[in-house]
Amino acid sequence: QNLKPGSSKWDEVKADVLKALEDYGCFEAFFDKLSVELNRSVFEAMEDLFELPIPTKQRNVSSKPFHGYLCHNLYESLGIDDANVLEKVNDFTQQLWPDHGNKSISETIHLFSEQLVELDLMVRRMIMESFGIENYIDEHLNSTYYLTRLMKYTSPPDDDDDDEETKLGLRSHTDKNIITILHQYQVDGLEVKTKDDKWIKVKPSQDSVLVMVGDSLCALLNGRLHSPYHRVIMTGKKTRYSTGLFSIPKTGVIIDSPEELVDKEHPRIFKPFEYT
Repeated sequence: QNLKPGSSKWDEVKADVLKALEDYGCFEAFFDKLSVELNRSVFEAMEDLFELPIPTKQRNVSSKPFHGYLCHNLYESLGIDDANVLEKVNDFTQQLWPDHGNKSISETIHLFSEQLVELDLMVRRMIMESFGIENYIDEHLNSTYYLTRLMKYTSPPDDDDDDEETKLGLRSHTDKNIITILHQYQVDGLEVKTKDDKWIKVKPSQDSVLVMVGDSLCALLNGRLHSPYHRVIMTGKKTRYSTGLFSIPKTGVIIDSPEELVDKEHPRIFKPFEYT
């Protein structure tokens, strides 16, 4: 919805977001700007990208660790820094198609990333307001950049095998960044661990995304929210595609809890640190 800060609807949604993040570290969001047509275009773009030969995909390189092409077991991924900037996405497609790039795929990924960035900024503003640190909103929102990751998970070789290890598309982990926004296409597989150590299957609709707290936001808020462990378990015979938008602290930014979030009941948990 077209939510405006300070409106009654904004405050209502903000309360729901805080409750979900306190309970689970994540929530399902329906965002009107992610249309059926745009989601279909992104899915088709990913199919085209991952059909490229491996040597071509390996041209997707980055100076930042784990930001380029990755391939491990059932998991394969391409990464684009600052995909909300069209020129950066053009650079990415130019890596893969040196002669002419790919205008259609560039525009699709750029538009998709732009919409997710808008959602990211909205959620982070709500979180800062919820904890009474509005004075830091502009500084915080300007302290990050974005990584868009396109992901493909291949079905396990033997779906009848009871060994969970063979079905792991992605091992259990927390995300190190600020906020992660995930969207999965047609095939489920994502699982999130609850506070009482139970794995729950996440089955968002095709029209929604999953918004998740990262370790850096947990540290910034002095542990008021937690970053949930999550993993991907592959079953069946279908290939799984998903996208992720990650808001990441810029180089040189120090993650340090505001004094407003430190008191006798909430002593400082984390020393100030620079994200690497």
